Amino acid sequence: MAKYANLSADEIRGHRMLVFRRTVAYIVLILVCIICIFPFVMLLVNTTKDTSTLKTTFSLLPGGDFVRNFTNAINETKVAVLHSMFNSLIVAVISCVTSVYIATLTAYGLYAYNFRLKKAAFVFIMVILMVPTQVSALGFVEMMDAWGIKDSFIPLIFPTLASPAVFFFIKQYMESSLPLEIVEAGRIDGGHEFYIFNFVVMPILKPALAVQMIFQFVASWNNYFLPQLLMDNSSENATLPLVVASLQAEAYLTDLGEIYMILGFAIIPLIVVYLCLSKFIIRGVALGSVKG
Repeated sequence: MAKYANLSADEIRGHRMLVFRRTVAYIVLILVCIICIFPFVMLLVNTTKDTSTLKTTFSLLPGGDFVRNFTNAINETKVAVLHSMFNSLIVAVISCVTSVYIATLTAYGLYAYNFRLKKAAFVFIMVILMVPTQVSALGFVEMMDAWGIKDSFIPLIFPTLASPAVFFFIKQYMESSLPLEIVEAGRIDGGHEFYIFNFVVMPILKPALAVQMIFQFVASWNNYFLPQLLMDNSSENATLPLVVASLQAEAYLTDLGEIYMILGFAIIPLIVVYLCLSKFIIRGVALGSVKG
């Protein structure tokens, strides 16, 4: 009680209540973290076990079949794991880079320039944001089929070029973090518009760009809706979500350890992208959510 010697009764009660609240908060956060991490831990553990072990026992201890499962997944001829991963990587990288750049350029145009119908253009983009992808999916698939590019990467990349959600986030970030005086200073120094955008504005927006690139990469990597409408599971251009979904239908692929290994392959790029850009997430989301 020595540490409470110089405190009043109300101050002691307040301090104890603060300690209690912090303890409860930490316990809740620890439980939430365990709930979030547990599926990934179990996935990694199950990649080290064989089928008989997975069917008969439940344990958090790893097994000794990791190398065998890895080799079987890599050499699997019935499911093109590596090829589909490469396809997904191409689509995801191109989609996230182009969509974020074009959305940033659009947001910059509406933020830095004054012109007629500026507000109308913003409202129009927001209206598009409210339209679900499923509404136009059938017409889009028919159009791609008529153009002869249905079974290709183009229909998977093209719709991502115009991303209203990315545009809105970047514009909000600009309003909170990009003073127009910096743009004016670049113009006074003789920089042309694209130079100012690429070498003055873009570095300032780095946290927001990193956040949106993570979101766009994850969305493209996990995209199953459009690929399953545009191509078959056995297509040369099939992406990883199609292959993962086909595991349920492939009755001849009964090695559960191999299946868990394939599922592990599916989340590795997401973890790598997140770890590389995670330091920008909190800063980017916090600044992009306020105005002024």
